[in-house]
Amino acid sequence: MHMIIALVLLGAVLAFAVARPYGLPEATAAVPAALLAVGAGLVTPAAALAEVRELAPTVAFLAAVLLLAYAAEGHGVFGYVGGLVARTGKGRPERLLGAVFGAAAVTTAVLSLDATVVLLTPVVFAVAHRAGVRPKPHAYACNHLANSASLLLPVSNLTNLLAFAASGLTFAGFAALMAAPWLAAIAVEYLVFRWFFAADLAEPATREPEHPGPAPRYALAVLAVTLTGFAALQPLGVEPAWVAAAGALALAVPLLRSGRTRPRDLLLELNPAFCGFVLALGVVVLAVRDAGLGTFLDDLVPRHADLLGLLGVAALAAVLANLLNNLPATLVLLPAVAHSPGLLLAMLIGVNVGPNLTYVGSLATLLWRRILHTHDAAPSTPEFLRLGAITVPLGLAAGVTALWAALHLA
Repeated sequence: MHMIIALVLLGAVLAFAVARPYGLPEATAAVPAALLAVGAGLVTPAAALAEVRELAPTVAFLAAVLLLAYAAEGHGVFGYVGGLVARTGKGRPERLLGAVFGAAAVTTAVLSLDATVVLLTPVVFAVAHRAGVRPKPHAYACNHLANSASLLLPVSNLTNLLAFAASGLTFAGFAALMAAPWLAAIAVEYLVFRWFFAADLAEPATREPEHPGPAPRYALAVLAVTLTGFAALQPLGVEPAWVAAAGALALAVPLLRSGRTRPRDLLLELNPAFCGFVLALGVVVLAVRDAGLGTFLDDLVPRHADLLGLLGVAALAAVLANLLNNLPATLVLLPAVAHSPGLLLAMLIGVNVGPNLTYVGSLATLLWRRILHTHDAAPSTPEFLRLGAITVPLGLAAGVTALWAALHLA
């Protein structure tokens, strides 16, 4: 009975997050569900509080990096990136796709997948429109790379942050092991995109690309220092949230002084409602795991980080991500793979590459879909599923094989 109640609560939370009726934040359903889980005895108050405390540093970083990306946009970073993408594309759709892949991969790795979906996708639409090319391949690239290209750094994805806290790896050590899977996943995506969208990419551009404006040097320097700070200060015990907050403050202060933003805008960009959703979701997922799903998954997860074991974990994580969403899938699987850095990183490949298969695989994909609707370019569901059915298995295989090689070379 506890399992049924817990799964109903989780299903209700995820369904609400997908639909977001009346534009209400995801926390509207998640917080009451967490309180119900505690009230029904599925989770003890002490366990719920411990889960919230464990997730708090990760959620604090999420808020800080959302503000960092917003402030970077205020300094014109994404407009500048759009200009570089247009110029690199040189009016040729194939070259433009390569430039979008590069911009999306770097944006996702450094500023997280949310920045790619929310801030880069509209820029890519504008670039494609100005160049007179079909925007579909480039818009799809933003979504796919928001997921697949989030493998590189602990700060690239909330799932990475959750796993990184349990991995025992340093920031640099994590990046070193995930560099090869990151490149492998991106390469697979690019080759499949060139083939899948061949007809769209064959249409020539109708306008000359524009020259990018002056580089926002101050903002780019702050972002570079912030990224360096993640790697340099983490071994000293400095939480990534403090580094991200310092970078966000350095970018936000000039915006406030010049009147380009207001304190209220900055507070909204911290997205406290979404942060509350993540904390509450952690409690609901804990209820599901304690009700028996955790034991079931513990029996399914391979114990050895050989190639077959890594592939098994990645496949299981991908399936769970598309059934439960990648964030709950990470929270459910994490205790079962935390004993092995190799299995833990394979899980991340599953929950980061796997969501490209369906709309519900990640919240970023759902948000990307809404953005396309606002541009009157709603994605075709059959087309989205066909593309995912090709890229996800190939991306998982390539990423896991690269991880296996990196683990043996480490």
